[in-house]
Amino acid sequence: MAVALAFMCILVFGNVVLRYGFNSGITWSEEMSRFLFIWLSFFGAIGALKDNNHLGVDILLKKLPPRAKQVVFIISNAIILYVLYLLLDGSWKITLSSIGSRASATGLPMAFIYGTGLVVSIGMGIVTLFHIYQALFRPEAIDELTRMKESEEEIIAVAHSEATELPQERKQDAVGGER
Repeated sequence: MAVALAFMCILVFGNVVLRYGFNSGITWSEEMSRFLFIWLSFFGAIGALKDNNHLGVDILLKKLPPRAKQVVFIISNAIILYVLYLLLDGSWKITLSSIGSRASATGLPMAFIYGTGLVVSIGMGIVTLFHIYQALFRPEAIDELTRMKESEEEIIAVAHSEATELPQERKQDAVGGER
């Protein structure tokens, strides 16, 4: 993701400088930036699923006993697997049908773009299967698997508390604390 973002920034910035400064530009930079943005977004979706950062509503889930949480979690993840199967099936079909098509500026096969659906469905499927496995064989992990972040303020508060703990520990070590 970082490489894609860096390459996008270089392409867009370079193209802006070339257009305004030298009255020319890189013909394929806009299209390539768009392709990289698509891949970046889909890889981000996989990472967000892995870290449980997608939006969710957990009002009902919080009120359920642990066993019911586990059942609801497994059912919802089974539905996610079905949707990912549909995405995989559709992406496979459109990827195969677009192998001969090429992008106008870069000349890349359009299958390169439609293949993102294959990658994201397989990647998210693996993460979802791992979550189901954890829910089935590690019942104590269900609270962690169903944890939702309350708000941006909570996220900022956690980050702030982690940031302030580190300097205090270092200061204590420097004053003569345990080493």
